[in-house]
Amino acid sequence: MRTLRDIKPGETVKVAKVAGTGAVRRRIMDMGITKGVSVKVIKTAPLGDPVEITVRGYELSLRKADAEMVILEG
Repeated sequence: MRTLRDIKPGETVKVAKVAGTGAVRRRIMDMGITKGVSVKVIKTAPLGDPVEITVRGYELSLRKADAEMVILEG
């Protein structure tokens, strides 16, 4: 099972689902990361936290813990 944290910069992937429950899951989904959306990883910080992505035409930074909740297709 691949997550958004595992993706290298420059790759574009499709979201299969957002794991987790409660407020954290709702916050991730409110940012536009939902099932079926394409996400491109722009870059990661030197220590891997945060991850900068492009989703739905805008740039967004996610913490590693939040990126692990985004399950990818394939």
